[in-house]
Amino acid sequence: MRAGSVGNVVLKNLTGGGYGGKIWAVNRRAAEFGGRMCDVEAVASVSDLPAAPDLAVIATPPQGIPDLVAELGSRGTRAAVVITAGFGELGEEGRALQARMLMAARPSLMRIVGPNCLGVMVPGAGLNASFAHIAPLKGNIAFVSQSGAVITTMLDWATTRGIGFSHIVSLGGMADVDFGDMLDHLAQDPQTRSILLYVESIEHARKFMSAGRQAARLKPVMVIKAGRHAAAARAAASHTGALAGSDAVYEAAFQRAGMLRVRGLDDLFEAMETLSTRPERKPLGGERLGILTNGGGLGVLATDFLIEEGGQMAELAPETLAALDAVLPRTWSRGNPVDIVGDAPAERYAAAIGIMLKDPNMDALLAINCPTAVVDNVAAARAVADAAEKSGKPVFTSWLGDLTARAGREVFLSRLVPTYDTPSQAITAFMHQVRYRQNQRLLMEIPPAGPAWPNRDVTRAREIVGRVLAEKREWLNEPEAKSLLSAYGIPAVDTRVAHDGEEAARIAAEIGFPVALKIFSPDITHKTDVGGVALGLESTDAVREAASRMLAMVSAAAPGARIEGFTVQRMVSRPSAFELILGVVDDATFGPVILFGQGGTAVEVIRDKAMALPPLNRVLAEDLIRRTRISRLLEGYRDRPPADFDAIAGTLMALGDLVADLPEVLELDINPLWADHRGVIAVDARIRVRPAVSVGTERLAVRPYPSDLEGVLRDRKGRTYPMRPIKPEDVTLIDDLLAHTDPEDLRMRFLSPLRQLPRQLAARLTQIDYDREMAFVVFTDASMREIAAVGRLSEDPDRERSEYAILVRTDHQGIGLGYTLMQHLIDYARMRGVGIVFGHVLRENHHMLDLCGALGFVREHIEGEPGVVEMQLPLRRTA
Repeated sequence: MRAGSVGNVVLKNLTGGGYGGKIWAVNRRAAEFGGRMCDVEAVASVSDLPAAPDLAVIATPPQGIPDLVAELGSRGTRAAVVITAGFGELGEEGRALQARMLMAARPSLMRIVGPNCLGVMVPGAGLNASFAHIAPLKGNIAFVSQSGAVITTMLDWATTRGIGFSHIVSLGGMADVDFGDMLDHLAQDPQTRSILLYVESIEHARKFMSAGRQAARLKPVMVIKAGRHAAAARAAASHTGALAGSDAVYEAAFQRAGMLRVRGLDDLFEAMETLSTRPERKPLGGERLGILTNGGGLGVLATDFLIEEGGQMAELAPETLAALDAVLPRTWSRGNPVDIVGDAPAERYAAAIGIMLKDPNMDALLAINCPTAVVDNVAAARAVADAAEKSGKPVFTSWLGDLTARAGREVFLSRLVPTYDTPSQAITAFMHQVRYRQNQRLLMEIPPAGPAWPNRDVTRAREIVGRVLAEKREWLNEPEAKSLLSAYGIPAVDTRVAHDGEEAARIAAEIGFPVALKIFSPDITHKTDVGGVALGLESTDAVREAASRMLAMVSAAAPGARIEGFTVQRMVSRPSAFELILGVVDDATFGPVILFGQGGTAVEVIRDKAMALPPLNRVLAEDLIRRTRISRLLEGYRDRPPADFDAIAGTLMALGDLVADLPEVLELDINPLWADHRGVIAVDARIRVRPAVSVGTERLAVRPYPSDLEGVLRDRKGRTYPMRPIKPEDVTLIDDLLAHTDPEDLRMRFLSPLRQLPRQLAARLTQIDYDREMAFVVFTDASMREIAAVGRLSEDPDRERSEYAILVRTDHQGIGLGYTLMQHLIDYARMRGVGIVFGHVLRENHHMLDLCGALGFVREHIEGEPGVVEMQLPLRRTA
């Protein structure tokens, strides 16, 4: 093997990382090296290996890799890391080679990391299967990245600060293993307390959202997304499409998944600094920050930065101010930020911080120190660290300077107190925790699959869309669009079609003046841009004149456009109404996305908007509204009354229903939607459709709570028991179920003694996203206050296998409820297209073994597990 080659570096890293297992080198020239390379046994080919390796690390020329993968898979290897480049990134020929590699892996179900990647590192296991230049330290942060360069940069930075990792994984080309797979694994890894992602693209949105939502419920997940200002994937004809760039959609997806997005490497380093100090020990209880400083100007600058970032300064309680007044010099600031004056010794820091951390109006503290000649900064750092360790509130620190600050920062690093070079970096880290806390709150929201806006007419809506598609049209005309909105309970201005100016004048007289006249053309998207709108017309003559003038202007501005007449609508007078835009765009990765913001003709210039993934409930809809600047105006000001938030939120929820019911809707734009204290009304709307490419909610990246799966089960005597999918709030009911279940029954279910679920496991079992995992709870009676049984299915990403688990309360056993629940799980798995349902059962659990046998399961031996058998039920017919 050539010295300095990638393969040589990988082998040296593997052999020098402290890995305790067996390592073999495969090189066709092995004999020339005497059968030894880097002090490990070397063989000439895969067939010469003395046993099947668990993991293969491949750094050979690309053309031979598919055959290598096939040979390794046939020997029993379950995973490979393909370091080599030359696959999908090289165009059609490379993609064909990549497809061959994946096909070679399929028969053995081998998983592949890469290709074109740096490798995989698991410091806790001594595994360094990479060509990184530095071996990572052992720690509890997992870092998964598509970029090897970002990994090596992070390694340099983290190693000098003593920050370690549980995993470092370079995904490279992501031909197989992707972010969803890694999040699934890391969520359950006990050595990983927090997860960092560097993302360039997501391939499988629902898989990513499923895994991400589950991981974020258990531990902090932070993500940096590259390509924030890339052009949208396709040109869009509506305002909504123009505003919905791909980065905004990723932002919405990360937020809905409960992740925290950071903007660049600087923010990523700050996030790493925060995570390395284990913030889960002191979770943020609120969003109010106190600032303690020995330099008044620094405190003012920090305050300015906090407010600019959307943060909230704590308003110190009167008793706090009185206590500070008793221990601080007369010249202290007497408010937040607390300036303890430039000559503050360690004792003054200790006294002030101890008082501030007891204030009920403050949720976190930032302590700042600027160097002076009269103060021991290291002693001050120790005082702050002592107080931080005793407090239940998060403490952030910033010891300014370089040479004189290093010793103080070392104190904080050694005591796991977050420390930053500048106050702005510390505030950024604080705001990361604030936003993460907000995202976690939204993560717990599970909207129902049923209508959020009940007065909808789905039949009429489908008739409208079906008629448009039957006519081979892409865009609904304005009356059709407004009729579709009305079918979902969204008020819209009555709009009628006239074929010429005379008919327009006649319609205007019928509906009453004043009226608005608009050009009616399937080829004109933005009517105002071509002179196709006339407002406030007060008479039939005015309508005729406007129609004639409009035809001339439109013909000059858009000479090729087909003109089918005009639309006439009664002018609605809402002088205090706000102009909003609401819309839907179908993103190539994440499917339908809902947009909200300030509307009007200057919407693309103002660009005040936020986006969210449907479906929405009231909490999620209100959060979407409040992420815009106009939300503050909607609360009312001066003599302008507040807008009807219920009506606005209801309209957003109705749009979520619409896209779930009508997979044909590709793009939707309501601009403007007028909103005031009397409600909302859609003034103009555009809707674009196409033949459906998916069914129902399948195109949604977030599967809603499946209320259609609610029902009843019966025992063998015909008694009924209410049943529904599990919800996060069921955690206390699960605790009650365990308390009413015999310890031996619990041992049979969990394969170990258990009386109460650990909180993390309880969250894991009750907070599911209903896509690759489903759990049904069966209640003892119609009050639904006690659980009689729980049944669960967990699918692998390809739906090849789904593991079942079932627990029946001891006093409800022997009545056939467990048998009925198992039948229900099997039926559900069959409906999902699962290949095999399986479960691991203790050999002494005769009741479960007999039940499975009655349902057609077969026993399979588990290597190395003499006390456990695998029960399997094939659901697909084999040829």
